[in-house]
Amino acid sequence: MLCACSGEQFRFDEQPGSPESLATRDFSASGLSSRTGGPDWDSKLEDIQVDEAESTLKEALSLNYEEARALLGRLEYQRGNFDAALQVFKGIDIRVLTPRIIKAIVESTTRPRKPRSRVVIVSPTSMSMHSVSLLLEAILLKARSLEELGSYKEAAGECKIILDIVESALPSGMPDVGISGFCKLQDVFQKGLELLPLLWKKAGDLGETIASYRRALFRPWNLDPQRLAVTQKSLALVLLYGSVEECTKANTEEAIVLLMLLVKKMVVGEIQWDSELMDHLTFALSMTGQFEVLANYLEQVLPGVYTRGERWYLLSLCYSASGIDKTAINLLKMASGPSESKQIPHTPWLLFGAKLCSKDPKHSRDGINFAHRVLDLASNQSEHLLSQAHRFLGVCYANAARSSRLDSERVLLQKKSLLSLNKAAERAKDDLEPDIIFNLSVENAVQRNIPAALDGAVEYSSMVGGVSTRGWQHLSMVLSAEKRLKDAESILEFTMEEAGDIEKLELLKLKAVLQMAQEQPKQAMKTCSSLLALIRAQEKPEQFKTLLEKSETEAWEDLASVYRTLGSWSDAETCLEKARAICFYSPKGWNETGLCQEAKSLHEEALISFFMSLSIEPDHVPSIVSVADVMMKSGGESLATAKSFLMNALRLDPRNHDAWMKLGLVAKMQGLSQQAAEFYQAAYELELSAPVQSFT
Repeated sequence: MLCACSGEQFRFDEQPGSPESLATRDFSASGLSSRTGGPDWDSKLEDIQVDEAESTLKEALSLNYEEARALLGRLEYQRGNFDAALQVFKGIDIRVLTPRIIKAIVESTTRPRKPRSRVVIVSPTSMSMHSVSLLLEAILLKARSLEELGSYKEAAGECKIILDIVESALPSGMPDVGISGFCKLQDVFQKGLELLPLLWKKAGDLGETIASYRRALFRPWNLDPQRLAVTQKSLALVLLYGSVEECTKANTEEAIVLLMLLVKKMVVGEIQWDSELMDHLTFALSMTGQFEVLANYLEQVLPGVYTRGERWYLLSLCYSASGIDKTAINLLKMASGPSESKQIPHTPWLLFGAKLCSKDPKHSRDGINFAHRVLDLASNQSEHLLSQAHRFLGVCYANAARSSRLDSERVLLQKKSLLSLNKAAERAKDDLEPDIIFNLSVENAVQRNIPAALDGAVEYSSMVGGVSTRGWQHLSMVLSAEKRLKDAESILEFTMEEAGDIEKLELLKLKAVLQMAQEQPKQAMKTCSSLLALIRAQEKPEQFKTLLEKSETEAWEDLASVYRTLGSWSDAETCLEKARAICFYSPKGWNETGLCQEAKSLHEEALISFFMSLSIEPDHVPSIVSVADVMMKSGGESLATAKSFLMNALRLDPRNHDAWMKLGLVAKMQGLSQQAAEFYQAAYELELSAPVQSFT
C-alpha cells in the first residue's frame, strides 16, 4: 500500500513490526493512495463516514487510534472542513497520552548521541518523536479549527496544552543540539507559542495575552532572531496600547526595555529594519518624559533612515522637551544652516526655532532670522503659520530691544515688535489666538501704552474664559500701572481661589508687593509668611525643585524688605541670612543687604554688598542705582561716577523712574538746573505709568 508523506510516497511490502512503527514516517494530508485503489482514494474518502475511514486506516496501515484521527483531522483541516476536523480531533484524549509524550521527549534529549542511521529503532513500549510531533500537531490544528469557528477561549485552552507538555519535558528550554525528529516538534511548539497570545487577544483577555507573550520569552526556545523580535514587539505593543488597567507604570517600563532592545538589534543589523519600532519607542519615552534617552537612541539610528535635517529636528524636539533649549536651538541652526542649503526649507523647523528663540532674549537675533525665513516662504504657507511667524518675530524684536545698547536701535526694534504683533493679529482675525493678544498686551505695557495694554489684558482673559492665571496676573500688573492698586489686589484674591499651589507662588509674591505699594507693611508681612508656609508644604519633585527654591529665596528677601521699611534691622538681617542659606549668589539678596547697611549709615559695607550683587549680575539695575545713590552722598568728584552709573542703568532700563529721579538730583548738585528739571519731568511721567514690578 502507498501513503503520501510530505510529498513523498512509501511502499510497505511487509507487515509493520509494531502498532506505532508507521507513525515514525512523516505522513502528509496532501493525499492518501492505495496500491489497489489508485488515485480514487481521496474521492471515496469524502463519501464515507469518519468512523469507516478510521477503521480503514487502522486496518490498512496498522496506525493506533489517536494517530489515525490525527492524520484524518489534518486532512479535513487542510480542506477547510473545520467542523469535521474538530469532531475528529475531539476523539484524541491527549490527557491520557501526556505522560507518554513527556517521557518520549525527555528520553530523546537524554539518550546518548549516535551517528545517524537510515533506520531508527523504537522500542514497542516507547513513543517515537514522530508520534509526539503528529499528536501535538493535531492539538495545534484543533486550536486553529476552534479559532476559525470563533471559539477563541477554548482554542487558547487547547493551545496551552502543547506548551504545558513541552515545558514539563524541557524545563530549561529547547536544546540547541540537533536531535533526530526534533525539528517537527520544535516547529509545532513555536507555532503554539505564537498562536496562544493571539487567541487570548481575540478572546479579549489582555492579562492572559501578556502572560502568554512573557511565557514565550521566559525560556530559550531557539526562536530565530526575526521571530523572536516579532514576539518582543507584539508584547511591547500590548503593554503600551492595551487597556487602561494593563497600561501600568511597570508595564510601560517593560515595553520601553523591549523596544530599546529591538532598536539595538536593528542598529547592529541582527534583525531587519522596522521603522515602526522607532515610532513606538518615541511614543513610550515621550509619555514617560525620558526625552534625553530618546535623543540618545535617535543619535544611534544609522545614516539614511532620516536625513540630517530630520534627525537634527527630532533631536531638537527631544532636547527642548527636556528643558535644554540652548542645545535645541543649536541643532535647528544646523538643520537650516549652510550645509543644508540645497535642501528645500522645512517650515516646521524654522517656526520651531523662532518659537524657542522667542523664549530666551539671548537668542532673539536668531529668532528674528528664523521667523524671517518662514515669512520668505509666504507663497507656500497658510495664514495660520504666517500669523505664528509674525507673532514670534514680534516677541523676538521686543527681546532684542530690551538688550539693545543703542537708544535709536531700541526704538526701532520696539516699533517693529508692535508692527509684527499687530500683523499676527490681523492675519489671524478669523481665528484669533489668545497668545497673540497676550503678547501684544505685554509689549504695549512694556512700552507704557497702558490703555492698549489694559484692553488687551481684558480681551485675553475673556478669550480664555478667565481660567488663565498668567492673564489675571498680567491684568493686575496693568492695573497697578494705572495706580488702581486695590483693584489689582482684588483680582489676585479672586484668582487665587482657582489657582494651583505652584501658580499661587507668583500671585502671593505680587500681592505682597502691592500691599507694600499701598503702605500696608503688616499685611505684606502676613502675605510673605503665607507664601513661605505654602512653599514648605509642597513636596519638592525634581521638576519643581528649582522653582520652589527660587520662590523661597525671593520670599525671604521680600520679607527682609518689609522689615527694613519698618526699621527692624535684626529681623531683616535674619531673613537675608535664611535667603543666602538657600541661594548665596542672589543679586537681589545682596542688594537688599546693602540697603539695610546703608540705612544704618554703613556706607562702605553697603558698597561692598552692592558690588557683590553686580559681580553676580553686572546688569542688575537696582544694584547699579544703589551704588550711584551711595556715591551721591559722598559728593564732590563722586558725583561724576554716580552719574556714570545712573546713565548705565538707564541704558539697560530707560523707563526706570528711580534712576531718572536720582539723575536729576545729581544734575541739581552739579548746578545744572535746566537739565535737572528735564530729568525730574521724565521721572514724574514714567512714575505715573510704572507698575509695582517689571512687566517682563
